[in-house]
Amino acid sequence: MPAPERVPSRSLTDTEPVTVLTVLAEGRLTVRGQIRRASNAVLYCTVAHEGEEVTCVYKPVAGEQPLWDFPDGTLAQREVAAYEISEATGWGLIPPTVLRDGPYGEGMCQLWIEAAPRDDGPDEAGEPPLLALVEDEEPGEGWKAVALAQTGEGRTALLVHADDPRLRRLAVLDAVINNGDRKGGHLLPAPGGRLYGIDHGVTFNTDDKLRTLLWGWAGEPLTAEAVAVVDRLGAELAPGTSLVTRLGELITVVEIEALRGRVEALKASGRHPEPSGEWPSIPWPPV
Repeated sequence: MPAPERVPSRSLTDTEPVTVLTVLAEGRLTVRGQIRRASNAVLYCTVAHEGEEVTCVYKPVAGEQPLWDFPDGTLAQREVAAYEISEATGWGLIPPTVLRDGPYGEGMCQLWIEAAPRDDGPDEAGEPPLLALVEDEEPGEGWKAVALAQTGEGRTALLVHADDPRLRRLAVLDAVINNGDRKGGHLLPAPGGRLYGIDHGVTFNTDDKLRTLLWGWAGEPLTAEAVAVVDRLGAELAPGTSLVTRLGELITVVEIEALRGRVEALKASGRHPEPSGEWPSIPWPPV
């Protein structure tokens, strides 16, 4: 299948989220190409419905690689569950995502996000970098340290991420959904200052598998905003709520119980989690 030729993409601000979800779920899905750098099948598509058309990513279940530590459900179902939790926070950190049938069977369909241009120099007006490698022992102002990284020939550098409130919200979301794969390439700054996270198939495990590049706030108190969001999430995850009903169609009962447990743990500690030491804390490759 050829590499995808970019189709002009509609901004999230051009269409209300409910309409976007309707188009994604009910529209005619047309495959335009394949994104080959992904480890599972990822298809670049357009989807049209009642005069509206958007570009999207379609990940069919048939193209998923089996994972020994995720024996239940599918990557596609967990991606949709992650979107449900993102929406429940009110932060809108994951693009609109649905589970639907398509040309290659059931799969996840997610609105395509055209990333904003990056700032490549002092005279550029693009999005400033979110991750960097620095030779200093401590992060500079506006940065948070993650870990030392090998850069070749026995040299090391300090991996840092921006002290950015958008990233901090994403770090909280990742802790809630137990994201096992928060890489740099999964961060998409969008026009208008929005930041989205993508690729949430490796989430909701009942064991602690949090792997992320966003450890800069580990052990620090949650912001007042995050405390309020976590408290609200706890209420929305009570048995019998509409959110739990939707999640029950996507992940298992024990995974929902583990999700509740993580939210309660965040409420009790009031702090960002720290690496457990029982699982690699940094994803590989990090990008």
